[in-house]
Amino acid sequence: MTAESPDSRPASDDGFVVSARSLTRIFPGKRHDVAALSSLDMNVPAGSMTAFVGPDGAGKTTLLRMICGLLSPTSGSLLTLGRDVVKEASAIQSRVSYMPQRFGLYEDLSVLENLNLYADLHGIEKTAREARFRRLLDMTDLARFTARPAGKLSGGMKQKLALACTLVRSPELLLLDEPSVGVDPLSRRELWAIITSMVREERLSVIVSTAYMDEAERCDHVMVMHEGRMLAQGSPEELRRLTEGLCHVTDVPVGMKARHLQAWLLDQPSLIMDAVPEGRHVRFVLTPEQGRNGIPRALFSPPSGDVRLLPDACRAVAPRLEDSFMFLLRHRENNDVSSLPNAADAASTTTREHDDETVIEVRDLVRKFGDFTAVASTSFTVNRGEVFGLLGPNGAGKTTTFRMLCGLLPATSGYLRVAGENLRKAAAQARSRVGYVSQKFSLYGNLSVLENLHFFGGVYGIGPFALRRRIREVLEQFDLTGHEHDLSGAMPGGFKQRLSMAVGMLHKPEILFLDEPTSGIDPLARRVFWRRITTLSDEGTTIIITTHFMEEAEYCDRMLIQDAGVVLALGTPDDVRRQGGDAPTMEEAFINIVEKSRAERAAAKERA
Repeated sequence: MTAESPDSRPASDDGFVVSARSLTRIFPGKRHDVAALSSLDMNVPAGSMTAFVGPDGAGKTTLLRMICGLLSPTSGSLLTLGRDVVKEASAIQSRVSYMPQRFGLYEDLSVLENLNLYADLHGIEKTAREARFRRLLDMTDLARFTARPAGKLSGGMKQKLALACTLVRSPELLLLDEPSVGVDPLSRRELWAIITSMVREERLSVIVSTAYMDEAERCDHVMVMHEGRMLAQGSPEELRRLTEGLCHVTDVPVGMKARHLQAWLLDQPSLIMDAVPEGRHVRFVLTPEQGRNGIPRALFSPPSGDVRLLPDACRAVAPRLEDSFMFLLRHRENNDVSSLPNAADAASTTTREHDDETVIEVRDLVRKFGDFTAVASTSFTVNRGEVFGLLGPNGAGKTTTFRMLCGLLPATSGYLRVAGENLRKAAAQARSRVGYVSQKFSLYGNLSVLENLHFFGGVYGIGPFALRRRIREVLEQFDLTGHEHDLSGAMPGGFKQRLSMAVGMLHKPEILFLDEPTSGIDPLARRVFWRRITTLSDEGTTIIITTHFMEEAEYCDRMLIQDAGVVLALGTPDDVRRQGGDAPTMEEAFINIVEKSRAERAAAKERA
């Protein structure tokens, strides 16, 4: 394993599919040039799976695009399959397959028509297609849907079709840029089964960029990038050793929320590198200075406050790749958690008085599209200041439920009250009291940060003096100060997410709806995001969130899991894990609950 240094072996096509030396890529900007890659050195071994991980803006997508010859270096050298990416880009592209984040499926074309289109583009002979298509369709479980338009597939099925289209020819090198963004745990598991099967059977070399550290752990090699440089590289096992002896878990005290204990731990930057909820526990990583001799006594008897760790409730655990990833980024950025939003009251074990006030009430909610029932007789309530999760596989009906709660889609039948307003009678009044952040960046990409804030402040009807004050507040709250004049469409994903949050909070809504807000962003950005959510919740804002990161469900007070429009589980994270067979992780509980329901539906269909 190397940190802050490249592999020492010479760059060659013998044993390496990619070799870079002093690789630099600079993008010109209106105000200043941006260095996406800076003097990067690396060797990617052939016949293996390699993961690129790093925070937003690390240069992962730029590097993948350069590897396949779509971008040229500003300086330095880059060899792909032994060929120079500048001089032999066409030859490289004939041997490499690349699946970008937004793969271009043609939604009006059927599954089979999309496959044929990409086979035409790659010059695949028609006689060679039948066997290849049959294999790809069997592996992706799309053989039953060859006539279905791509636009009518679920998110997970679209990703599998995109992968199949990428593999209509058998490449020597497969590049995957965030292949599982926006797909549920079941689809993600199926997608990785396809990838690993292709690697094994066709001896593919694969490079994948991912925000999921558990996906990176499946790879042979991991390269951690930061601000265009290689921060560390090695096998997952080698990287995990960076936090050997520093990782612990502690029980959450009775009456306290896991996210509040996490916030308290993150408020000890001289002692704690990272903390994240894990069921009724919080996992934390000590600083090297403190951790080599065990848990610091200061965490057991802090000088002030009503929170402390109990020695009997703490135990050491084996490190994960995510622990080391966070360790590396904290060290590199000297990014103490003290710079995160302050949750001064986050450690309080008391419950606020208004927590029992119901702000969302749903009874027998139904939404039909013609003969298709997207949501079937759903009922639940949400209290003020609660963090409530809407979870489910792609195509489960959660987005439809979400849009009805926001007043963006009328219900077919049922009762729905939001912020004291009946949405079937007073949707406009309710919408003025809620904020909404969509999954896809929906602001104006050709406007600057400040211009977007001014525009949407006017839409919300905020007066000019109040708007100027409020803009200053949200710029500071979401760490956008200094980026006021940046073009929003050109910002990295994490910055876009923060701007979307700032716009959604401009009018100080009572309820904030977040539709997969952390999709595609790295663990560090997710920590910062959830610290803000904790603070907003403690201030009384009700949070309704959809997510495919099941670890994030641990932050929720309660959650609802649905599939095929039907509620499968409703309760606290502990309730859901019990229903999922006392699963050790929320992802396993989610998969168990959904698979059991689908098996029961299939059995009932056979009996009928």
